[in-house]
Amino acid sequence: MATTIQNVQCLLRSSMSRRFQKFCSRAYSTRKLTNAEVRQKRINLYDAEKERQLAQLTRVEKIEVQHKGVPEECTLIMNKDLSTPFNCAMHIHELLMTRSALALVNGEPWDMHRPLERDCELQFLHFQDEDSRVLNNAFWRTCSFILGHVLETAFKDEYYVELCSFPPPNVSSGSFVYDAALNIGDWNLSQTELNCLSRIGYRLSFADLRFQRLQVPVSVANQMFADNRFKTQQISAIAAKSKSGSEVTVYRAGDHIDLSSGPLIGSTAQIGRYSVCAVHDIESPTFGKLQRVQGLALPTQLAMHSWTYDSILRPRAAKLNAGPLPELRKPQHTQKEIPAH
Repeated sequence: MATTIQNVQCLLRSSMSRRFQKFCSRAYSTRKLTNAEVRQKRINLYDAEKERQLAQLTRVEKIEVQHKGVPEECTLIMNKDLSTPFNCAMHIHELLMTRSALALVNGEPWDMHRPLERDCELQFLHFQDEDSRVLNNAFWRTCSFILGHVLETAFKDEYYVELCSFPPPNVSSGSFVYDAALNIGDWNLSQTELNCLSRIGYRLSFADLRFQRLQVPVSVANQMFADNRFKTQQISAIAAKSKSGSEVTVYRAGDHIDLSSGPLIGSTAQIGRYSVCAVHDIESPTFGKLQRVQGLALPTQLAMHSWTYDSILRPRAAKLNAGPLPELRKPQHTQKEIPAH
């Protein structure tokens, strides 16, 4: 009799164990990933795609690069689809390496770490140029990109932040922006907490992270951002506007990867002061309730009195930015949806 009872108890424990394992398996498969896990997934996909593209370069071709500007005009022989404006600057002068934040390739704004594709004329841009409008827009766009990094890394795992998009840069608005679903409920961030977010962005300048550009097929982009309900809706529309009609551009800085049309500046070391100034609730016609996170920054090369920055510019940057709300639009003559940026 005792043996029979023991056998029944073993069967019960075994049955309960199998049910518990199935429950745990279901719970794990349906649980949401954390921001840290999603970011690692994107890095793995990015690395694999970059390695695949490099493997397709079976032959190194030479191109002729005509440098225009200081300290001297010269001609460089570089490697097609491998050499970048930064590599060219390394051959010319150390000053160009450290201060250049953007390049012009045949008059087109070009990332410092984007490979050159053909024979070209090359110029370098820095923040003390007489006309820095192109570079200012790239700087503002870069600061929005960095704000995405701040939001995805600042909160505990229980708060799953979903980045949506940021409007085109508008320096005259007084702030750069990232619209996102912070998913923090009724939590209103205090000034102290905003300062903590600011420090995360500011510390990146000491890391000297390079902004790396990569064009990826729609299928890869969909895998990268499969865990973001906003990005997945935008990818096909962004790809439809690309030259190939089937690719999107992503950028990487350290462990942060995001969609952006670019160009971005060369490195986080070129960002000096960086402040997250305000969070405003907004309502998107397409995506519903979001938070508009706004910030202010200065390039490393530009000095400003702290009183001017803190007493004039930061309060202005905290006012609600009137930039366009994120939405998907359908043009009149096509059925393809076009995202806000």
